[in-house]
Amino acid sequence: MTEAVAATPAAPAKRPQRAGGAALLVGAGILLSRIAGLVRQRVLGHYLGIAAAADAYAAALRIPNFLQNLLGEGVLSASFIPVYAGLRAKGEEAQARKVAGAVAGLLTLVTGIVALIGVAATPWLLDAIAPGFKDDTRALAIVLVRIFFPGISLLVLSAFCIGVLNSHHRFFLSYAAPVVWSAAIVAALIVGAHTGDRHDQGHIAIWAAWGAVAGGALQLAVQLPSVLRLLGQGARLSLGRGDIHVAEVVRNFLPVVAGRGVVQLSAYVDTLIASWLPGAVAAFGYAQVIYTLPVSLFGMAVSAASLPSMSAEASARERLHEQTEAGLRAIAFPVVPSVAAFLALGDVICAALFQTGRFNADDVRYVWIILAGSTVGLLAATMARLYSSAFYALRDTRTPLRYAVLRVLLTAGLGVFCGLYLPGIIGVDRRYGAAGLTASAGVAGWIEFALLRRGIGRRIGACHLPKGLLPRLWSAAALATALSLGLKLALPPLHPVARAALVLGVFGASYLGAALALGVAEASQALGRARRLLRL
Repeated sequence: MTEAVAATPAAPAKRPQRAGGAALLVGAGILLSRIAGLVRQRVLGHYLGIAAAADAYAAALRIPNFLQNLLGEGVLSASFIPVYAGLRAKGEEAQARKVAGAVAGLLTLVTGIVALIGVAATPWLLDAIAPGFKDDTRALAIVLVRIFFPGISLLVLSAFCIGVLNSHHRFFLSYAAPVVWSAAIVAALIVGAHTGDRHDQGHIAIWAAWGAVAGGALQLAVQLPSVLRLLGQGARLSLGRGDIHVAEVVRNFLPVVAGRGVVQLSAYVDTLIASWLPGAVAAFGYAQVIYTLPVSLFGMAVSAASLPSMSAEASARERLHEQTEAGLRAIAFPVVPSVAAFLALGDVICAALFQTGRFNADDVRYVWIILAGSTVGLLAATMARLYSSAFYALRDTRTPLRYAVLRVLLTAGLGVFCGLYLPGIIGVDRRYGAAGLTASAGVAGWIEFALLRRGIGRRIGACHLPKGLLPRLWSAAALATALSLGLKLALPPLHPVARAALVLGVFGASYLGAALALGVAEASQALGRARRLLRL
């Protein structure tokens, strides 16, 4: 951000758009970015597979990614948007601009310092998170981490742009911007694979890391003009000293940062355990791209779209209650079939996305097993996001923190047992402990979900799905699974993409038809939206 933005009038606060329309825009942006992410992972799989260089790349990206997750979009949404959107709702545009400038200045300072420290401390950070890495794998990971850190700092500043854009109900650009990050990595992979020694996977991984840095700069650049235009005249970088509203953002920020910190600690425990399992770190990365798609596309879309209007109307508890229950229904309708599809058709999905080059059929089955473990807590994880957003709208960031700490402790304890010891007890290959890690995280996620639901119920009244909705959704998903599984087994050998198109097409059509027959209102709404899009 420049010292003083262009002298254009700030955009006036406008009436929040309907949460359904906003969620559609968020979902569209996330869908584009996730499709780009899938293409990125497919290209990574083509050139690196799940070999040692892929493990080094996945672990290296996770270490500086801690900075992005600690200070990035979810944290800023919880702490910055309620204050900024609240000021705009009261017509205090000048004060809102001052808060935005102070938050941008603080983020610039903090991310710069942390990035410098991270580069200097890379060897010790790597030994802490991936002690199983030795020799060339460890050396490559150190080089990659030092490249990644500056790029992650740029992504944190990009997250600030998301906060401003969302507060102004500009949802699509902020969530579609990561497309350029993935595109830069894909371009770097292709260039790296065709320069130097084509068989040197470490060389290709280093090119991909530099692509990530360039992509972070591009992602920030595509959002910044719109942010500067929305903030208008008078927005300047500062540290916000003495400003009570900035102090409120910081007070709200610290508990969410702590919550993100313990969540990241859980992810690092998984990586630490996985570093002792051959190929598991890279396989985790491929599975994560798939199982986070419904979490992002549905849980994040609904939560992100609802938070600005929730914050503006936090005093109206009935409206907040209504939005929360509507969001739960909107999340459950697509996530239930996602669970069924990942369990029964995960191999079809993995093959279509990743089976190319060095990524072979055995790798597909291994990633599918990890993906199946993640389905244990998929529904809980997506709905828990919405409950957390309701707490954030009430300016309560500490309650979700307490529940996150408990979830992380449970995940760590269960993960060590299920990842390292359970395979030996039941007599399976120890590499399959990776599935135990994802499943144990799901069990802990359900406990956190139950606590969040009970907590928000005490504040605004019980928020839950309509009675009988989940049995109808699971029945529709079971029918769709049976039909598509039969087709999967009956099909002759086909290209993985063609096979996936046929099987998943039958699954989706069967689920929607069964849900309509069972009287699920969300199915009728989804069909109506599809018809409107086709008319466009």
